[in-house]
Amino acid sequence: MTKILFVCHGNICRSPMAEFVMKDMVAKAGRGREFFIASAATSTEEIGNGVYPPARRMLASHGIGCAGKTARQMTWRDYEEYDLLIGMDGANLRNMRRICRGDPEGKIHLLLDYTDHPRDVADPWYTDDFDATWRDVNAGCRGILAWLDGQNNGAGHD
Repeated sequence: MTKILFVCHGNICRSPMAEFVMKDMVAKAGRGREFFIASAATSTEEIGNGVYPPARRMLASHGIGCAGKTARQMTWRDYEEYDLLIGMDGANLRNMRRICRGDPEGKIHLLLDYTDHPRDVADPWYTDDFDATWRDVNAGCRGILAWLDGQNNGAGHD
């Protein structure tokens, strides 16, 4: 089983969107049992809060639910629990490495590093552009799935 943890600052917009998009993708591919997928925050600001309503509406507009999800902060134990820890932007990566006390196994990556256009995922908290975030998250999740499939066929990730 492959365990993936998506991480952003507050765990109410980008990382839960990635969590539920990825869950939807693997379920539709008939591969849900191959994965354990979750999300977390690097900060404590939103702990216990649900998915931000515009993010929830964006997921729902694509037929994806996120009921019951509440924000939680990642811990250093997550490094041992998960195979991949996927951040949404460079600040997330710095905080993830701090929380995890480094990245000796090379598990921490940016979501869009799995695409042809590596960069930070658009942050809708500041832009209110949930369409751009949707496109980034969707592309990144498809890229991770393709990369994992390549891993099973002997290909690697830089």
